[in-house]
Amino acid sequence: MKKLGPAIAALAVGGALIAAPLYAQDKGKDWNFGDGVTPERWSLVNGDYAMCDAGLAQSPIDLGSANARAHVEFDTAFGTANGVMAVSEEKVQVDFPRESNREMLGMMSGQTAFNLLQVHFHTPSEHAIDGKRYPLVAHFVHATDDGRLGVLGVMFAEGAANPELQKIVDGAAAGSGAAVALDLDPLVPDDLHVYRYMGSLTTPPCSEGVNWHVADRPLTASASQIAAMEAALGPSARSIQPTGNRLVTEPIR
Repeated sequence: MKKLGPAIAALAVGGALIAAPLYAQDKGKDWNFGDGVTPERWSLVNGDYAMCDAGLAQSPIDLGSANARAHVEFDTAFGTANGVMAVSEEKVQVDFPRESNREMLGMMSGQTAFNLLQVHFHTPSEHAIDGKRYPLVAHFVHATDDGRLGVLGVMFAEGAANPELQKIVDGAAAGSGAAVALDLDPLVPDDLHVYRYMGSLTTPPCSEGVNWHVADRPLTASASQIAAMEAALGPSARSIQPTGNRLVTEPIR
């Protein structure tokens, strides 16, 4: 397990984890992804999704719009984890119940510690870098004890197979409720540097105030792994949103 020091370790004591955030819920799902280019207009589907079209800090964005360079103090504490598959239309997700994991899982961004709740996937990647979208992305969804959301995005390019990703591919084929034991570290670049900005959930209700971190370099997945995820998810990337006047930092290596 990667070490973060005492701050994240302290999360193991005290406050309980909040419930998983509203991210591609199954029950009553009344929306779908489009072609990833045309604006989805989810607010026309349901008035509760007004933020999706009216919000000024929406995600994803093209990270090539970064307007600052900075060294973001960021690290993960992942290691081994016991997960449960959640699979449905446009959704491949692994939930990490706190009671099933002895070690605290999470990430540290600056002085803020986030607890890992789940990882889910999109095909293609939602964020772009200078107009380029990768064929697959993992979104590690976290929350602080007081409910602030933080996401780490890791993109995958076609190349060598990722053994831990294969476990998720197999779990998706088994369906919801299947148990999966993962070593999460191979799902994150060893030399981890991130873009950072404030954005939103990329699915309804598109809530803002999400602390986004996106690895600046992809991992690899085999062609067959990518094809399997595409078959399970279909086109599942939201259209690129305006950056506006937000601060977007690219990493200094």
